[in-house]
Amino acid sequence: MKVEGIIFSFFGLFAGAAALVYWFWSKDPTGTAALTLTTGLGFLVGGYLIFTGRRIGMRPQDLPDAEIADGAGELGHFTPGSYCPFFIGASAVTAAMGFVFGVWLIVLGAVLVVSFVTCLVFENFWHPPVPED
Repeated sequence: MKVEGIIFSFFGLFAGAAALVYWFWSKDPTGTAALTLTTGLGFLVGGYLIFTGRRIGMRPQDLPDAEIADGAGELGHFTPGSYCPFFIGASAVTAAMGFVFGVWLIVLGAVLVVSFVTCLVFENFWHPPVPED
């Protein structure tokens, strides 16, 4: 993870330099703000990856003499299929359409988004996965 963190930090440094050059050359606040936010994003992801890489140590793919079997093992539980993301998207579109048709639709869409996000988060607690033999 250390290599990925360095790459993202370099990207943040490059975007910061580009933001400075862009500001002095064009004086455009919109593009400068976008490049500054991109700089922050690069440093945010890069810093997270560097600190996480320090905490968990070397991964098998970071070692030059690693074998394929070194990466074997359980990676965690992932839900095989869920309808919740579709309904979250549909509810978000409903909330966005509220800007056209009225505040009541924004409220309805927001309530639906919160309820479907809650459903997605707690899906494995309501129906826990069956352990495989």
